[in-house]
Amino acid sequence: QVQLVESGGGLVQAGGSLRLSCAASGRTFTTYDMAWYRQAPGNEREFVASISWSGGRTYYADSVKGRFTISRDNAKNTVYLQMNSLKPVDTAIYYCNAGRGVPDNWSGGYWGQGTQVTVSS
Repeated sequence: QVQLVESGGGLVQAGGSLRLSCAASGRTFTTYDMAWYRQAPGNEREFVASISWSGGRTYYADSVKGRFTISRDNAKNTVYLQMNSLKPVDTAIYYCNAGRGVPDNWSGGYWGQGTQVTVSS
């Protein structure tokens, strides 16, 4: 069982930055790959980025590549999403997910409650 709590969302102007955090409970954090997803109003939830359990492999959606960076600190049971050069289209609720695999073959059973990111133009 893994419980996930996201934080760090907020309102930012276009071009600004935010860093999201996802704190995980439980001693099995290091056995999970971790991912960030987002869901904008009226849209389906979409993949944003993922990181392997060791932190050695990262994957990004094309829409955020070069602007967002995913990282993890296994000693703190926390995964981060650094978001730079934010655009209004990045406005969404961002969710943390604990699972296994790669973006096209992902099995993730644990979700956080989400944190709202709003980017104004």
